[in-house]
Amino acid sequence: MIAAYFSPIWWVSLTAPNYPKEAFPDGIRIHFHFDGVYNGCKAPPESSRMAQETLQADLGDDLAQREAGAPSGEKQQVGLDCVHEMNTINHYVGMYPILTGSPVELRLSKFIFGFLAVMMVGFMVTQRKARLVTLGVGFAAVSAWMVADQLVMGNLDKFAVVYHDAAATFFNQPEVLTRWVANLKLATKVSIGGLIAAMVIVVLGVWKIRSFTLLLALVPALLPVFFVLDYAGWLWFFGHNLHPWGAFTVKPFMPTVFGEGKVAQFSTYSYPYYGYAMLLGTSATSLLALLIRRKLMREQPDAD
Repeated sequence: MIAAYFSPIWWVSLTAPNYPKEAFPDGIRIHFHFDGVYNGCKAPPESSRMAQETLQADLGDDLAQREAGAPSGEKQQVGLDCVHEMNTINHYVGMYPILTGSPVELRLSKFIFGFLAVMMVGFMVTQRKARLVTLGVGFAAVSAWMVADQLVMGNLDKFAVVYHDAAATFFNQPEVLTRWVANLKLATKVSIGGLIAAMVIVVLGVWKIRSFTLLLALVPALLPVFFVLDYAGWLWFFGHNLHPWGAFTVKPFMPTVFGEGKVAQFSTYSYPYYGYAMLLGTSATSLLALLIRRKLMREQPDAD
C-alpha cells in the first residue's frame, strides 16, 4: 500500500489532430497520484523534425540559443509540461485548473495513508492489549504529525496561497477566490478533526467490540473504491462547474472516468495505472486475511 502512494494510480490523455503522434507519442497525458497530478508526457525523440518544430513553437524561438548555452555544451532536456498544457486546453471551455480539484484530500493524503497503515499493523497484532497499544501510539503519532505539519508549521496557509494563485490563472474573480480559500481552510481543519475523531472511534471500537477488529482490514481494503469515487466526483465537479468566461460555450458534461470519450475534436482516454494494480493487490490480500481472521474468531469465540 505504501508503494502505491508513490506510484501513479490513474492516467488521462487527450489526443487531437493538432497534437501529432510524432511529437506527442502519448497525447497530452497526465498521471494522478494520491498527492497530486503530475506530467505524464515523454520528451519527443530528438531525431524527429516535427517534434523539434512543435517544441520550437511551444517554447519559443530561442530554443536553439538556450540549448547552445547549456553547461559544457550539453543540450538541455526540454520536455512538455502536460499538466500546464491540459489546463490551457481545459480553460477554453471554462474548466478551472487541475490544482483546484481535490485540494483537501491531496493535502491530507499522507496522513490518511498513515491512518490506514496503523490500522493494518493493528490488525496484524494478535494480542488485544498489544493491538490497543499499537493503535494508540500509531494514531497519536499520525495526529501529532498532521497537526504540526498543517497548522503549526503553516503548510495549510502556504498551500492556500498556491491554491489561490492557481485558481486565478485563467478566471481571476477576487471575491469568489477569497471564499474558495476560506472554504479550503475550513474544510481542511474539519477534516483534520474528523480524522482524529475517527482514530479515537477505532481505538474505542477495538477495545469494546471484538468483531470491530475486522474493520482494521476492511477499511484499507476499500481504498480502491474510495479513490474511484473521489476521482469521479471531482470529474463531475469540473464538468458541471464551467466558468462563463471560457472562450467556447459547452453544456455541462461528465468527463470520462474509465475508457474512451470524445469532447469537441479531442479524444479522451482514462485508465487505471500500475499504482491502482498495487492497490487491488493490497485489497485482495487484506480481504483474504479478514476472512481468515473472521473464521478463527467464529471457531474460537473466547479467544482474545
